[in-house]
Amino acid sequence: MKIALLCTMIVHTVVFSAIGQSSTVHLRKLNHISIAFTNAHSQIPFGSFSKLFYTEWHPGVEIGTGFTWASKPHHDWIQNFRLGYFYHAFIQHSISLYTEGGYAYKFPYSISAIAKLGVGYMQAIPDSKILVLDGNKGYEVKSNWGRSQAIFNFDIGVQKQISKSGFRIFLEY
Repeated sequence: MKIALLCTMIVHTVVFSAIGQSSTVHLRKLNHISIAFTNAHSQIPFGSFSKLFYTEWHPGVEIGTGFTWASKPHHDWIQNFRLGYFYHAFIQHSISLYTEGGYAYKFPYSISAIAKLGVGYMQAIPDSKILVLDGNKGYEVKSNWGRSQAIFNFDIGVQKQISKSGFRIFLEY
C-alpha cells in the first residue's frame, strides 16, 4: 500500500510540474462533478466491447470531480479525481481512488472526444470467508481486509452537453 501511494504521489508531482510549467502554486477551482454507473469487465481490452452490455455484469458506481488546466475554443486539458466501488460477483468488492489527466477535443454541437491517462489506488476485498484450521481440529474465520493494488488506466470516451447549465452525458471505455 505504501509503495502504491508513493508511486501515485511521484507520478502526480511529475504530471503537475510538466503541465503547470510554473514554480508557483496555482489553485484550481473544481468546475464539475460526475456520477457514473460502471461495469468492471475482465476481458482483453477492445476484444469484446459488445459483451460489456450482456455478459459478465459486475456493477459499480463512481463519483468524481475535476478541473480544467487550460481551455481554448476547440481544446481542453482536464484533470479528474474519482472514488469508485464495484462488486465482482462471488469474488470481491473493490474500492478505488484515482486521478486522470487528459485532453478533450470539442466538436460542433457540444460534442467532445476525450482521451485520459490515470493512476491511483484500489483496495480489493474478498467476498468469501477464509477459514483457518485451529488447534482443536476445527476452523475459525480469519479476518481479511483485502489486498492493495495500484491502478493505471487509459480511457477514451465521448460526451455531449445537453443543457445550457453544463449538464453532460458521457460514455467512456
